Amino acid sequence: MIIKKKLGATRIISFTLTLLLSCISISGCGRKNPEPIERAEVQYVEPEKETDGADGEVAQNNIIQFPGTTAATADDENKRTTLSREGYTLEQAVVLSRHNIRAPLSGAGSALDTITPHTWFNWSAEASQLSVRGGTLETEMGQYFRKWLESAGLFAPNYQPADGAVRIYANSKQRTIATSKFFSAGLLPVYNADIEYHMDFDTMDPTFNPVFTYMSDEYEKDADEEMHKRFDPIIESLSDNYELLEEVIDVKESEDYKNGSFTGFVTDDSVFAFAEGKEPGASGSLKKACQISDALVLQYYEEPDKEKAAFGHDLTDEQWEAISEIKDVYVDVLFTSPSVAVNVAHPLLEEIENELNTEGRQFSFLCGHDSNLASVLSALDVEEYSLPYTIEKKTPIGSKLVICKWKNEKGEELISLDLVYQTTDQLRDMPILGLDNPPGIYSLRLKGLSADENGLYKAKDVKKRLDDAIKAYDELQENYEQQGAA
Repeated sequence: MIIKKKLGATRIISFTLTLLLSCISISGCGRKNPEPIERAEVQYVEPEKETDGADGEVAQNNIIQFPGTTAATADDENKRTTLSREGYTLEQAVVLSRHNIRAPLSGAGSALDTITPHTWFNWSAEASQLSVRGGTLETEMGQYFRKWLESAGLFAPNYQPADGAVRIYANSKQRTIATSKFFSAGLLPVYNADIEYHMDFDTMDPTFNPVFTYMSDEYEKDADEEMHKRFDPIIESLSDNYELLEEVIDVKESEDYKNGSFTGFVTDDSVFAFAEGKEPGASGSLKKACQISDALVLQYYEEPDKEKAAFGHDLTDEQWEAISEIKDVYVDVLFTSPSVAVNVAHPLLEEIENELNTEGRQFSFLCGHDSNLASVLSALDVEEYSLPYTIEKKTPIGSKLVICKWKNEKGEELISLDLVYQTTDQLRDMPILGLDNPPGIYSLRLKGLSADENGLYKAKDVKKRLDDAIKAYDELQENYEQQGAA
C-alpha cells in the first residue's frame, strides 16, 4: 500500500455558547395558540451570489478508483445560492431537519473495533449523541436561518416571537434535542425558546419513529418483493464500494478477518425484515458495511487530517463519495420504497401538514433523522437528485427540508421545497455561514407537478400532494384488509 502523507491543520472556530444557551429551556410542553404575525417593517432579498465550485486537482492513489461526480452535480440547475425568491413575500417556513454530527451509533467494544486494526477517532460524545462539532455547526446553521429570515422580512432583528409563532419540536433522542437547542441558540439568541419533546429522554417519539404502524402477511410479502425489485440491482452495483471499504479499514489485518468471523462483503445476501411496531430491517453485508461507512464518514468530518481520517490512505473526493454511498443506499433501501414510505412517514406527514395549516405560525423546526427525511421525500414523490459539494448525496448530516409559503404581488400563494445542508468543506472547516457564504441549497422537484423558474409550485398543488401522501396510508390499509376478507 502506497500512502501519501499530507500535513495540514483545519482551522477550528470556537464559539462561546454558554451564555447563549443558559436562556434556552427544554420542556415537554404542548402547542400554544399563536398570536397574529408581526412582520419586520423592511423586507428585502439578498442578491444572488455566484459561487466557484471548481475543485482542485487531487492526488491519485493505488486504491480502487471511482469516476468523478462532483463537477457534474455542481452544474445542476437546481443548485441555489439563496432560499429567497425575489419579488415574493415569505409567509411561513416549515423545516424538517436531520440532527447534526454525532458519534457512531456503536460505541467502544462494538464490532467497529474488531473489523479494523486501526483506532477510531476519539469522539467528543457518547455513542449516538451529538458531538461538540455538531453543536457548533448547528448553531452556525441557526444563525444563517436568522439572517435569512431577517432579510426576507419574516423576523425582525433580535426577534422575540409571540406565543406560538415559532415552534421547535424534537424527537426525544439526545442528538435531536441537542441539535434543536443549538439551532435555537443561533436562530433566536435573545429569546427564551422552548424545545418541545414529548417522550422520556433519549427514547423515540412516535411522530419521528419510522416504524410500521400497519402490517399484514400480504403487505409484508409485497413490500419485500418491492424492496428486492427496486434495490437488488443497486446493491449489486456496490461491489467496488465494498472493495474500497475493505481496503481503507485494512480488514485483512483485523481481528474479525483473522479469526474467520468476517470473510468479505458480498452483494447478494440482503434479507429484509418487516414487523408492526418495528423499523424496516436488513441483515447481511449491506448492514455491516453501512455501520462502517457511517463511522468513517463521521470520522472524516471530525478529524482535521484527511489521511488520518482514512486510516493512513490518501483518498479522493470520489472515493469518499463511494464510501458514503453505501450508507446512502442502506437508508434508501429501508425507507424509500413507495409502499414502505407512506407507512413509516405517516405520522410526520400529518405533523408537517398541521404546521402548514396552523394560523399565525411563522416558523417550525422539526428535528429527526435521515430516515425521516428519506421517507417523507419518497412519500411526496420527489424526483431523484444528487446534491453537489457533499459526499452524502441524499440526506447529509444536519440537512434540512425547508418548505416555504410565499405570496406574489397578486396575493397568490406558492410553495417552495429546498434542501439546505452544510457542504463537506463547511462541515470540516466550519467557516462562518452568512448571506454571502450560504450553506448548500438545492431545489427539489415533485414528480408530475410543474414549478416556475424560481422553483415555486402552486400552493394548492403541493397541499394536495401532501394530503394524497397522507391518504395513501389509509388506502393501503383498506386495500390489504379487503384482500384479507376476500
